[in-house]
Amino acid sequence: MKDTITISQQPYSLSLNELPIPDYSVFCKVVTHLLSKEAAHCVNYFAVPDKDSLLFLCLIANDEAHTIDILAHKGGGPLASLTPVIPALHIFEREIHENYGVQFEGHPWLKPVRFARDSNGNSYPMDDYPFYSIDSHELHEVGVGPVHAGVIEPGHFRFLCNGEKVLHLEIQLGYQHRGVEKLMGEGRNGLQRAVCAENIAGDTAVGHSIAHASALEALTGVPLPVNLYLERAIALELERMAMHIGDTAALCTDVAYQLGQVVNESLRTIVINTTQLWCGNRFGKGLIRPFGTHYPLSGELTSRVKKNLKEAMKRFLPMSDRMLSMPSLLARYEGIGIVTREQVVSIGAVGMAARMAGLNRDIRHSHPDEAYRTIHFYPAVRDSGDVMARALLRRMEVEASCQLILDMLTLLEQEKAELPLPDYSLSLPPDSLSFSMVEGWRGEICHTILTDSQGKIRHYKVKDPSLHNWMALTLAVRDQEISDFPVCNKSFNLSYCGHDL
Repeated sequence: MKDTITISQQPYSLSLNELPIPDYSVFCKVVTHLLSKEAAHCVNYFAVPDKDSLLFLCLIANDEAHTIDILAHKGGGPLASLTPVIPALHIFEREIHENYGVQFEGHPWLKPVRFARDSNGNSYPMDDYPFYSIDSHELHEVGVGPVHAGVIEPGHFRFLCNGEKVLHLEIQLGYQHRGVEKLMGEGRNGLQRAVCAENIAGDTAVGHSIAHASALEALTGVPLPVNLYLERAIALELERMAMHIGDTAALCTDVAYQLGQVVNESLRTIVINTTQLWCGNRFGKGLIRPFGTHYPLSGELTSRVKKNLKEAMKRFLPMSDRMLSMPSLLARYEGIGIVTREQVVSIGAVGMAARMAGLNRDIRHSHPDEAYRTIHFYPAVRDSGDVMARALLRRMEVEASCQLILDMLTLLEQEKAELPLPDYSLSLPPDSLSFSMVEGWRGEICHTILTDSQGKIRHYKVKDPSLHNWMALTLAVRDQEISDFPVCNKSFNLSYCGHDL
């Protein structure tokens, strides 16, 4: 009997009866073997209540083989922790422990992910979070947040410093745990779920909406026109362009380059206003819906999209070239906040946080969906792992996304199929599992759906790329001056609400 199901395309759906469920010892051997390869990483690992036990589900992607392995085991613990062997699994085991009290024996850091609880499940005030500390007269601690200046989600950053040098940073999130996964599964109708999905992370409304729609569509197997997939991909690339240009402006702000800030902010406005022109919302809310759309991309609108992108790129490229060649900016970008390839592999980093250190990890290339299978795409990769690499990647990705949109608009002109309207009434198959993966602008998003014997949603699981990548920020600031933290933080621009589900 096989211990795993290996697939080569996503999104994907299967009956839970097809899923092999080996003993935990066998599960550990298979997971350890699969994740021993640098090209492999854990997409998701979570538990679901199953009668008087727990069903554990794990998805492992291999970027070179272009495969995804689906694994499972059952039980309730205690279980031997895999984290000492595969450090990237630390966050998944901690979340399972936090949600269900499963003890992972030998886990080196069994601390809360979101809720204020200790390793025995006891609750305590958020202010009493068990930060790592060292008793020393030479060292001191610096706390930032959870209340921040400006419009930002709450999160606490605790620095352990020797003078101005950061020895260790620990990040405490979870102040606004909103119960998103529960809301997505507790008897909501299809429209309510779609609206909830696009509000998981406001700056990634398109990415999460596509993941939600694709997971539902995989469950039903309803065929959809190619031009619907192309339009979704165009919206996704518009979102990527807007966020990267906006973050380029923010990187200028953090090093006091006002000209770069205001120019890039104005260019971001051009891109998000293009999305607003398309669907009435700057962030693409309402644009992506399961099984259809209310906003087909018409001929006149296509021309406006092309015009706006050409205008934005005409100004963005010279400004970014100027910004990335100024000595005063290079002094604040080059060699600052370095994360190595070995480190991004060990923490399971995804998206830009992986590609900035030479690890080519991009779902659009390794596990493309319907739209990205129709075009030739290769991700931009840097290898220095510093703020400069992350700034350069943003520039390169903006340029690549613009070209992708233009290419897909050309393909769209050849597709004449009438697009269906959204459908929220389709029945879902019973006792089934489906998942979808989307390369959001921060990296890999994964939505997983399980149905019960009546075809109702039994469990809905969301994985935002920030779940992986917050650890990259903690590594980036080690041995840096504490004054380097703002530019390091902005160079990643990770999501608080995407983490605090």
